Amino acid sequence: MSQRLPHNVRCLLAARATRSVGQGATVASFSLYLHALGFSGTAIGVILMAGLAFGALLTLIIGPLSDRMSRRRLLIGYELAATAAALAAILTPNQAVLIAASTLAGFGRGANGAAGPFSPVEQAWLAREVDGEERRRALSYNATLGFLGMGVGALLIAVPPLFGLGYTELSSFRVLFALPLLGSLVSLGLVAWTREVLVPRSAPRHDQHIEARIKRDENRRIRKLALTNAINGLAIGIIGPLIAYWFLRRYAQGPQAIGPALAASFALATLGSVLAHRLSQRIGSVRAVTAMRVVGLAMLLGMPFSPDFGLAAALYALRSVFNRGTAGVRQAVAAGLTRAERRGVAATVQNLSMQIPRAVGPVIGGWLIHRGEFTTPFLIAVALQGVYIVLYQRFFGAIEPAERSAPAANTDAPL
Repeated sequence: MSQRLPHNVRCLLAARATRSVGQGATVASFSLYLHALGFSGTAIGVILMAGLAFGALLTLIIGPLSDRMSRRRLLIGYELAATAAALAAILTPNQAVLIAASTLAGFGRGANGAAGPFSPVEQAWLAREVDGEERRRALSYNATLGFLGMGVGALLIAVPPLFGLGYTELSSFRVLFALPLLGSLVSLGLVAWTREVLVPRSAPRHDQHIEARIKRDENRRIRKLALTNAINGLAIGIIGPLIAYWFLRRYAQGPQAIGPALAASFALATLGSVLAHRLSQRIGSVRAVTAMRVVGLAMLLGMPFSPDFGLAAALYALRSVFNRGTAGVRQAVAAGLTRAERRGVAATVQNLSMQIPRAVGPVIGGWLIHRGEFTTPFLIAVALQGVYIVLYQRFFGAIEPAERSAPAANTDAPL
């Protein structure tokens, strides 16, 4: 029987769950809000890019600091900034303030409850708290809770119309920012409740020549992961942050229909997380990821050719089982790439390699959708994700035996 996870892990998982509710609401509504304000598809893409690019810059700074500073204090700082951004978005209709708040907090990007540019801090802290099977269990819960919260948040955007608050009134969109505000406040309390023990950096366990060789091997694995992340990140950026806008333009649907559709996709992703974990135990993590992502790729290809919103939304939701559902397993694969003392740096490289290309994606996707090119963004994303799947299997398939024989491999990095 599995033991109870440590106090800090439970607090971090609960923070992720509450944080993800607000993120789910903004994924389903923020691009629609910008459209209602009169922004073009290209402009919406630029605004989303600004938030992603700013997050990448902060990651570059914050990630390495997490190996030297209190991770608890860094996460508290993030939650305070996110709280201020959500409050600003609620209180003022000023577009400049909204864009600044969006850039700071990354509204609409859909980070599955992760702490934005402070995600390497969160990831490295979780990885330090548990090892082996307990780490895989924690990562699985981490992904599942994020999906559940995102689903709840996306579903809640359908609530205002039930009380007569239609989205023809821009104030209805501003009310939705109460969800990320509450999520940040609760997460702030949960992070403050943790009890961090600062662990001094360990001295090298090998002589300089062996240490240099180990570091070279680690760097080579990180570079391979960075390449696959970059391809995957660009594919995600072209479609992911703009999916609500695409549903609006392609099928003329509003928040009342789009919110539940996205909520279903996040709910099904929780089932995918369980499926991926069990499949990885049977055939290995990399093969499980590859097999599931191939199925998800076929569904992504079918979406733009769907004749109606119902079929497109169903394909999008089912795709989440096979695509998003692999998140926890992919993190477990990345967990053996470096030693504990390099977790922050490694997580930073891995996050940046995805965030920078992902920041470019919305500009490309937004421009194409604005021009009425509803199929082309998907074809580009399918081609990129096809390359990602091939490289992922080729680069990391060989680590399967090591992963099964050494379950306590240690690091954590989101893909």
